[in-house]
Amino acid sequence: EPLNSRDTLGFMVDRTVPALALLDAAERPNLFLQYDIYHAQVMEGDLARTLGTHLPRIGHIQLADNPGRHQPGTGEINFPFLFKHLRGLGYGGWIGCEYVPSGATEDSFGWMAA
Repeated sequence: EPLNSRDTLGFMVDRTVPALALLDAAERPNLFLQYDIYHAQVMEGDLARTLGTHLPRIGHIQLADNPGRHQPGTGEINFPFLFKHLRGLGYGGWIGCEYVPSGATEDSFGWMAA
């Protein structure tokens, strides 16, 4: 999983393409990328393009909004668009919620009904 090097200073792999190069170097067809939407937005942006290009190499997706790493709907990422885009690409895997609620945890689930 590439982690952004702004929050995790000095992290060596902070972008999608270098992470995929590491997977390629391992020469194991059963290795896939864990793609964290929050980290990718911080370092790369253009999430829809990156997902469209590399989805066959992505095994799991995590989400959090940016800035703040809070629940979807609290920042700049257009999650309804991304979810529709992922459906259109045929993604059928899990999406993990790896965010810090901006308030009470139970109040942070409203985005799921939207």
